[in-house]
Amino acid sequence: MDRAREILEIKTGGLVVWTKGDMHFVYRGSKYQQNAKHSHTFLTNVHKGYLVKHNVHTTLLKYGSIGPVLINNYGEADDAFQENDQSICGQKDEEPVKGTLYEREVNRLLDTLGPRFVDWWWDTPLPVDADLLPEFVPGFKTPYRLCPPGVRPTLADEELTYLRKLARLLPTHFALGRNTRLQGLAAAILKLWEKSLIAKIAVKIGIQNTNNEQMAWNLKHLTGGTVILRNKDFIILYRGKDFLPGGVAQTVIQREAQVHDEQVKEEEARLKAVDSLQMVGELSEESSLGTFREYQGFHAKFVHENTENSNTMIELEAEKYRLEKELKDHEWKLSVLNKKIERSNQALAKLHSSWSPSEQSADREHLTEEEKIMFRRIGRKMDGLVLLGRRGIFDGVIEEIHQHWKHKEVVKVITKQNQTRQIMYAASLLEVETGGILIAVEKLTTSHAIILYRGKNYRRPAKSSFSNLLTKREALRRSIEVQRRGSMKYFVRERQKSILELKRKLRYVTRQIRYRTP
Repeated sequence: MDRAREILEIKTGGLVVWTKGDMHFVYRGSKYQQNAKHSHTFLTNVHKGYLVKHNVHTTLLKYGSIGPVLINNYGEADDAFQENDQSICGQKDEEPVKGTLYEREVNRLLDTLGPRFVDWWWDTPLPVDADLLPEFVPGFKTPYRLCPPGVRPTLADEELTYLRKLARLLPTHFALGRNTRLQGLAAAILKLWEKSLIAKIAVKIGIQNTNNEQMAWNLKHLTGGTVILRNKDFIILYRGKDFLPGGVAQTVIQREAQVHDEQVKEEEARLKAVDSLQMVGELSEESSLGTFREYQGFHAKFVHENTENSNTMIELEAEKYRLEKELKDHEWKLSVLNKKIERSNQALAKLHSSWSPSEQSADREHLTEEEKIMFRRIGRKMDGLVLLGRRGIFDGVIEEIHQHWKHKEVVKVITKQNQTRQIMYAASLLEVETGGILIAVEKLTTSHAIILYRGKNYRRPAKSSFSNLLTKREALRRSIEVQRRGSMKYFVRERQKSILELKRKLRYVTRQIRYRTP
């Protein structure tokens, strides 16, 4: 709203006297000069006697009339406006101070970078219009950078947070609306970095096909800076710890060239001095200790040149190191899983030691096929059932089956197991522990039904508890351990597959390194 008020006063030459919501009331002033082209409209508005009312969301301005005496809506003279008329006119005649010292310095700096973006929608100062800067700059190249000794070139998390907080308070330096051809903007940013650590760039609103990611990548490539923030509104670039101003960079480059020339001259003078000496007797082998030739030989032998082959070797060595480290981590995790499986096996063995299955009676009752079909039909139609849950078979399940057999000859046991081997094992175990006869195992929609017949000579057991079976709590512990061991076995298989794949990749990378090594 402050920016809208400022634009309104600049465009109209009036004075905003009141702001209410999204409405601005503008006073035209006593020295307002009517436009000849719209004189009829202004003369009509003079007789209406209203102040100007401006809506921010529209571009229509209704000019009211302020004559010698202001008239309000009731047709009476408005003394308040009449008294303040002279004071307002006095303020209009005086030359105001344009901003603080900081704002004037920022405006002076931005004036040296390029033309301003006059349609800026936020607070002043107005940023530089980056779209008006030249697309190409002759002789432009990425600046030379040199990090001070003992300084890490990358930013730590605390430094990044501090720079983002600092950038939040800074004014916007540039307004950008195109994605490519940003050499002029890059040159202006380099000039700005000589005075400021951060360059704050706003993305223009309402321009089609703007891509802030492409803008940030191009600017980073041209300037060599660091992008510390990028979103749909702003791109903030940090100049970096290795940034050198233009004059300093040229001085450093010239100094390095001078040092190199001096080293070459010293080497040439040393060789001439060696040739001029007349050695008596057998000539000894020439020594290069402490010479420039030794330095060049060291670099040729140990420092890789910036070629495609050396870069490929570096990438292969890095990949080999990464694979070896990852393989070592996988092997360590596999050993941990194996130890956990051993502990789980020990816990299951301890639980199984307290359980012993019953012996099946040799004198079993035999049923005819007609009787089996009849009991099977009865069992399928039964509503009462025994649910075999995650605990499996324990003493409570056997007691519940005997409770059903107290009133009925057939019992239906429902199990949620999916594997046929597990279902048949549970059915045979129930037949042995209960002393009944297994009639059938039926497939239902989402489960299986085990139908058991108690027998013609059935007698209810004298003791209510079965000491050879697990209790309910022990059965739950067994179920948890079995599930835990199954999950760990699955992860062991997956880990072994990963180890085999890593070993295969490591062998391939090793062969590539051996092939490229001279």
